[in-house]
Amino acid sequence: MNLVFLGPPGAGKGTIASEAKNHFDIPHISTGDLFCSHIKGGTELGKQVQAILASGDLVPDSVTIAMVEDRFKQDDAKKGFILDGFPRTIAQADALSKMKNLDFVVNFVLDRDQIVARLSGRRMCKSTGRTYHILYNPPKVEGLDDETGEPLIQRDDDKPEAILNRLAVYEAQTAPLIEYYRERKLLLDIDAAPSPAEVLATLIEALKK
Repeated sequence: MNLVFLGPPGAGKGTIASEAKNHFDIPHISTGDLFCSHIKGGTELGKQVQAILASGDLVPDSVTIAMVEDRFKQDDAKKGFILDGFPRTIAQADALSKMKNLDFVVNFVLDRDQIVARLSGRRMCKSTGRTYHILYNPPKVEGLDDETGEPLIQRDDDKPEAILNRLAVYEAQTAPLIEYYRERKLLLDIDAAPSPAEVLATLIEALKK
């Protein structure tokens, strides 16, 4: 099964993808992970990405497309995949359509208030990197790390104003893609508000139809 996952920050795409890949026995292909593995591996594409990022530029479509195309050649992607973070543009979507036929593009839907509640509740311990959530995974003692007892911090990225900025960027970037796939009758909207287990169950059921 060939799937693309779309969804705003905080919708739980990564969590659902990590479970769905086991259920369907197909790889979860994240462009962020691809960039990291190519950079760590010192590949030609990795060197290009490292140089582009070091100069502060955005990675061009051509390089991202080449990385995804290269990943599709690996054996585990022969029977399907879950793409996360690609495509991000219509040009990338067009390139993908020439590489593979998609079964569904899953659009995880979550309203703004829920997104802000999920993301702004994140807390972390600066020294260990351990993460918490004030609602879903709170520390034993409010505001303190379970092991070190250090005060927890809220990253700037997780403050409501930063979240709303990220959302605005996501919506501007992704709205054309949603329409692109809706027109091609590939889009499948899934409510991302319930628990990850419930969202996964809904997704599995919807993909059977």
